[in-house]
Amino acid sequence: MPKIYLIEGPVGAGKSTHAAALARQCDGVHIALDEWFAALFSPDRPSTEVIPWYVRRKERLIDLIWAHSQRILASGRDAILELGLIQRDGRVEFCRRVRDAGHDLVMHVLDAPLEVRRERVQRRNTEQGATFSMVVPDHVFEMASQLWEPPDEMECDESGVEWIGDASSAQR
Repeated sequence: MPKIYLIEGPVGAGKSTHAAALARQCDGVHIALDEWFAALFSPDRPSTEVIPWYVRRKERLIDLIWAHSQRILASGRDAILELGLIQRDGRVEFCRRVRDAGHDLVMHVLDAPLEVRRERVQRRNTEQGATFSMVVPDHVFEMASQLWEPPDEMECDESGVEWIGDASSAQR
């Protein structure tokens, strides 16, 4: 039975690289919110009031990705979703939506030390390689890093969390 893989962690943790490899491994479809967001909305980004603008669009995009994911699952393939749900409440809500629809769910959580993540993001900004979607300025990196809430014990139990790499030792 096809399943949803939810790939989460702070910015620069290696989520895109992991999700792409997982999609190849299980012949699933990888959907990265940042990629869709950059293509659809970045050209219209305002110069002020960016956070409320971003939040409204991200919510709509998550709904669109969810609808698309259900079509992927109906086709018999796994959906590997990288949604940037860095806070617990958003992840819990999305995971409940998946379970309420009767789908299997596995959450992979990645992390790495702050300085490693910062260096990865700076390198990705410069090289703009395979996992690049948009430039992440230093202040956005810092803000997103501070907002990251790793899954707690209850979320791990409810959402089938699998800690990938050194995330288990970094977060437990």
